Amino acid sequence: MFNMMIKRKGERRHTEDRYLALVLATSAGLLNAMALGAFGVFPSHMSGNASQLSTEVSRVDIKDLVFLLSILAAFVIGCVTARLMVIAGIRNNIRTIFSLILLTEGVLLIMMSAFELLFYSTANNREVIVFLGFLMGIHNATSTQLSNGRVRSTHITGTLTDAGIALGSLMATLSRHDPSKQVNVQRKQFITHLITILSFLSGGIAGLLLFEAFGFSSMIAVGGFLVVVALSSIAVTVQMTKR
Repeated sequence: MFNMMIKRKGERRHTEDRYLALVLATSAGLLNAMALGAFGVFPSHMSGNASQLSTEVSRVDIKDLVFLLSILAAFVIGCVTARLMVIAGIRNNIRTIFSLILLTEGVLLIMMSAFELLFYSTANNREVIVFLGFLMGIHNATSTQLSNGRVRSTHITGTLTDAGIALGSLMATLSRHDPSKQVNVQRKQFITHLITILSFLSGGIAGLLLFEAFGFSSMIAVGGFLVVVALSSIAVTVQMTKR
């Protein structure tokens, strides 16, 4: 399972992508829902934030306009940061670079959640939401790069589109009674997308329930989970390298 965080030179298996979807899409759903419970905003819902941005432009509400622009910019900056870290890792032959990115994200999430747990104030809400947008950008860019675009942990609109395309291709291939490997490829891809969607949705449901029960402690737990996954992946990789 922990091999899912390692970028291999050979072809990546769908099994690894499905484990990746289970871990990262579920944790993204958890964080998204917890942020909704805490602040009333989805930090990873870039389509919705962009749509609301156009509304604020028409209202000429500068404060809300800057806030929404900041969330979008933070998400993009998170994606850029993850990409630069991956490039640096590849150049320096760091096989655990994706695990290190996940570890960094987990630690930052724990620090942010602990701060909110101890010093929560509505005056800081917008800054925290922007920071969560940054973390979501890192999260999505990490899963996208690692899976070669097959798993987008926070981008459910795109995943639903990909799932529809994969299902349409599968139906078309089956209707031609094509005995080639194409049927198997399309089926595997559709299942991977389906697992990603279901993981995000189940994480969202659990996230709301957990935040209502435990507050920001639940967000600390999600950060701790990401840290454990990252450290376990690093440990497995080190053992494999020694062998």
